[in-house]
Amino acid sequence: MKVTVNGKEQELQSEKISILKLMNQSQVKMPDMVIVQLNGEFVEKKDYEISFLKEGDELEFVYFMGGGGI
Repeated sequence: MKVTVNGKEQELQSEKISILKLMNQSQVKMPDMVIVQLNGEFVEKKDYEISFLKEGDELEFVYFMGGGGI
């Protein structure tokens, strides 16, 4: 199955994979600081384990960073 993650096409070996499993396989750093966007819609963290990917899905792992201030 082919999906696009952060603008790069990936071939996944499994036909049934959740967002959480993909994050673990991809060794996403600081997963607590990541918000996932699936096909343009934000996915709630509580749904990562039950949201399964389909052929052609587009995911974005968005990292939130604190800081700033002058």
